[in-house]
Amino acid sequence: MIKLASNKTIVLVVISLKLCRFVQKFDLAMSKTLSNFILIVFISFLFINCANRGTPEGGPKDLEPPVIVSAEPKNFSTNFNAKEIKIYFNEYIKINNLQKQLIISPPMKTQPEITPLGGASKYITIKIFDTLQPNTTYAFNFGNSIQDNNEGNPYPYFRYVFSTGDYIDSLSVQGTIFDAEKRKPETFVSVMLYEVDSTFNDSIIYKETPKYITNTLDSTTTFSIDNVKEGKYLLVALKDNNNDNIFQQKTDKIGYHKSFITVPTDSLYNLTLFTEDINFDAVRPRLVTGEKIAFGYEGDYNGMQITLKSNVPDTFEYRITKDPTTDTLNYWYKPKLEMDSLVFNIQKGDFNKDYTVFLKDNKKDTLTIGASPGGNIEYEQPFNIFGSVPFQTIDSSKIKITDKDTIEVAYTTAFDTIANTLSLNFNKTEANTYNINILPEAFTDFFGHKNDSLSYTTRTQSLDKYGNHRIVLVNHPDHPLIVQLTTEQEEMKYELYSKKEGDVLDFVNILPGKYIIKIIFDKNGNGVYDTGNYLKGIQPEESTFFNLDESIRADWNTIQTIQLIKR
Repeated sequence: MIKLASNKTIVLVVISLKLCRFVQKFDLAMSKTLSNFILIVFISFLFINCANRGTPEGGPKDLEPPVIVSAEPKNFSTNFNAKEIKIYFNEYIKINNLQKQLIISPPMKTQPEITPLGGASKYITIKIFDTLQPNTTYAFNFGNSIQDNNEGNPYPYFRYVFSTGDYIDSLSVQGTIFDAEKRKPETFVSVMLYEVDSTFNDSIIYKETPKYITNTLDSTTTFSIDNVKEGKYLLVALKDNNNDNIFQQKTDKIGYHKSFITVPTDSLYNLTLFTEDINFDAVRPRLVTGEKIAFGYEGDYNGMQITLKSNVPDTFEYRITKDPTTDTLNYWYKPKLEMDSLVFNIQKGDFNKDYTVFLKDNKKDTLTIGASPGGNIEYEQPFNIFGSVPFQTIDSSKIKITDKDTIEVAYTTAFDTIANTLSLNFNKTEANTYNINILPEAFTDFFGHKNDSLSYTTRTQSLDKYGNHRIVLVNHPDHPLIVQLTTEQEEMKYELYSKKEGDVLDFVNILPGKYIIKIIFDKNGNGVYDTGNYLKGIQPEESTFFNLDESIRADWNTIQTIQLIKR
């Protein structure tokens, strides 16, 4: 179609022609060339103007997802024996984030090849390399990975299903995922069914992939395992960080139903994710510096016994401290031994093993002393002094605390031998400054080294810089509760313990900010959160969360009543 020029453009052309005639009156030869030049310029302007005015502005944005035209073999086919599947669409599509989005149930040992990856096509090809199980329904759950090529509109939760038998299994298992310690569970949680048959045992989750699997993906905490056949199953949820469909204690979170489930079922199942305590294991010990041997470990070191089996002089001494940054116990000994090696036994629970440590001349650690906190100190917070080498003796008479008026402040001490930390506890007043002065030889380390003069300063803020929050609990359970104030990132800042109905919990001197109330149901009454254990059949202690009625503000007192549900 030819678009007519605008009135403005026509006027310009007429003016150009008149200008040419005017020039011709003065110089016929020159006028011909000049008039042609002027005419070309205006005609070019005409075409440019027409082209600009005719530029299409485009239609409405495409919001429609791609549409499946056909599939070979057809979706929901039975007696399936093909090695290749093609799924055709009405437009060009691309596959995005397939590794996370695609769930194949039951899982295949040899992963199929799916194209296109990194390009666009009007069809998807699935090449199957695995040997398919007989009389089994398979489902390819693509999540939101299939998108149109131009706008990225997803084909939501497309599933390609087939059966190697005469019919498609149609039963399902549904439920919700929770987290024992967090307000919301993580995304992309796998939910699995293991068939309980003659080959089943409790360790199957560590060795075998499940019979059926689904995933919550990134948008929901509910799950539905579909196309399940009738039977008895173990129901498990995994935050599977290795993406191998096998539980690994060091990296994965787990949740499980306390008893086997039977399908078909109308029940909705709640699964609570938790992190198991890692089973204890020792790392081969090694000499790291002169007369210091590092005993690395995994899990909990409490109850770990380190026994020297080699013959040593009667003057032999040792101390054990915990490394502040790594899972390591440091074994310090003296005097220096004229031996090539030492033999140690490490024992905890069922773990019992001997190790040989080879000795050599290494430079000893030198004594350095540090302290915390620096800057401001909270009213209930101790002042801590710690050393790089174990303290052998501490002369507290050489430690003095004075306030801003140089008045001496009384204190008590507590010494943690494993942390090698001396804590100074003293009463504090608002907006005060405290000087901690340490005279020479207050600390003598394991090798006889002593400190020089040390001085530290810390201070309290005025009370009007803090807020206070009272919590009244209603419908208290029979067991104690651990009540915490956490940040919005769920970092614990303040904690109180409640034992019975009627307890009033006063959180005082709270730094202003937004907090979340976390309540842990301490069913065994030991004062700490206890996680679960799959093999031992232990479920984790539960938590519940509440928002503060309002943020903590400086110089402000608030009260909040919380209605609990009996558990």
